[in-house]
Amino acid sequence: MEQKFIRNFAIIAHIDHGKSTLADRLLELTNTVSKDKLKEQFLDQNPISRERGITIKLAPVRMEYAYGNPKSKYILNLIDTPGHIDFSYEVSRTLAACEGALLLVDATQGIQAQTVAHFRVAQKQGLCVIPVINKIDLPTARTEETAKEICEMFGFKEEEIYYISAKTGENVDRLLPAIIEKLPSPKGNLHFPLRALIFDAEYDEHRGVVAFVRIVDGQIERHGKIEFLQNGVKTEASEIGTFSPFLVPKDALQAGEIGYVITGIKDIRKVRVGDTITEISNFKSQTANIEALEGYETPKPMVFFGVYPRSTNDLVKLKEAINKLALNDASLSIANEYSIFLGSGFRIGFLGLLHAEIFKERLKQEENIEPILTMPHVLYEKREDGGMYEPYMFLTIFTPSAYVGPVLTVAQRKKGSLLDMTYYKDNAVLKYEMPYSMFIRNLSSEIKTVSSGFASIDYELSDYKEADLVNLEITINETEIDVLSELVYKDEADFLAREKTERLKELLPRKQIKQVIQARVGGKILARSEVPAFRKDVLAKMSGGDRTRKDKLLEAQKKGKNRMFTTSKIDIPQEALLPLITGK
Repeated sequence: MEQKFIRNFAIIAHIDHGKSTLADRLLELTNTVSKDKLKEQFLDQNPISRERGITIKLAPVRMEYAYGNPKSKYILNLIDTPGHIDFSYEVSRTLAACEGALLLVDATQGIQAQTVAHFRVAQKQGLCVIPVINKIDLPTARTEETAKEICEMFGFKEEEIYYISAKTGENVDRLLPAIIEKLPSPKGNLHFPLRALIFDAEYDEHRGVVAFVRIVDGQIERHGKIEFLQNGVKTEASEIGTFSPFLVPKDALQAGEIGYVITGIKDIRKVRVGDTITEISNFKSQTANIEALEGYETPKPMVFFGVYPRSTNDLVKLKEAINKLALNDASLSIANEYSIFLGSGFRIGFLGLLHAEIFKERLKQEENIEPILTMPHVLYEKREDGGMYEPYMFLTIFTPSAYVGPVLTVAQRKKGSLLDMTYYKDNAVLKYEMPYSMFIRNLSSEIKTVSSGFASIDYELSDYKEADLVNLEITINETEIDVLSELVYKDEADFLAREKTERLKELLPRKQIKQVIQARVGGKILARSEVPAFRKDVLAKMSGGDRTRKDKLLEAQKKGKNRMFTTSKIDIPQEALLPLITGK
């Protein structure tokens, strides 16, 4: 296929603006999938993705469309992308494999935070962007205002905007000619050595890692010998092909095309997203003069949870399930962890809270395991000088002007430093620098609450900054409860100490001994509460006798209680511990 007949493009938008629905209409119009087989959100094959109505993983598909006079067959390679903030890195990976993008904006909501973020990534990569306003059929559509917002914020002209309803299909047929006429074709060189960019990968238990690739130069043939430039791994392309949207084998893929390569490699970490594949002869490397393509930064886990089985008997099963899911999610970081109270488990790093929630849901649905997840925390750094440092982010908040005051209040309470504030018509864009840990302290939900659901946020990581943190240690009868101890801001330590000790007092069942709950920082007790012991009436069977005998019995009881207090093992029932470690 000549490159002039190929168009590689993505659909980018804020979450819930209709990307997957538009992809459905394009599949239908190009007869890629027949209407009777077309399910809603067809490209979202993951059951959790379909259940939640959001895209959580990019999905490529190859469509054919006849256009022109005389009619010529064009190949349109579409990559549907996630819109949620946790998966923004997938959008940047997608755009690196494309020449153009459809920028989709919901007519009822207008421009949102990820609309701006994704547009800027596309602009930075030099992509041609076609603005599209969706949901024009809805009675609440603000089509004219949204068009003015797009022109003012992104610099488009009104005549460049397309107005559609992806749900009803209205005007969607106009996008296909626009894609062909306005988006550039690929510019790779078929006669150069093979260079293919890996923009995604998944694991097939029977055939190994399947790499999703964009052929930049040259061509790749079935059974060709290939090498990954970053790590030098050599293998054979046992099968190659395209997505329609399921895997369709081909004999060769040429410059400009998007497709897949089945590698036979059993470890997905050896097939790095952003790596360059090239062809070699008889497994002998000849790559010295081949320049690797510009790749991507590996997504860095930012939110960490302890993950434990509910029963120690399920540890092996949990480990196998985690490793299985990790085969298709190279962004996870996994390490062993041990808790005195929960036993052996794992410390797993995620890209964000939604990423963790989806992982937990997959364990439940696919592996029939419901583990215990401890409260989330971010990764702090301890420097040589002993100082503690925490990750910061540049946060963008997009909100209607009427809610600027309440949003400012929330951001200030979350330790945010205001960097810039700009007004566009009836909207405002607020830019902050803020500790990343605020994400796990309900930042998103609080901003949604004070803005009646209209505000949206986006972020990018900035750097680590020194933080005034202290280790808040929770003990019961002098025994530290490891899963409840944590690093906290010094100015919040007193409040959290009282909150934790009082909550623990409410949850702990009474025992034969008293339970003294303390919250300490550096040996200093900040808060204390006590669960009294059951008191057995040792004098109940005495019908008489002098005071001396009664006092001996009471003294013996007191000494016994003291021995139990110092020697008894602290045993906290799960039903008391779980509400505290999960924050529920």
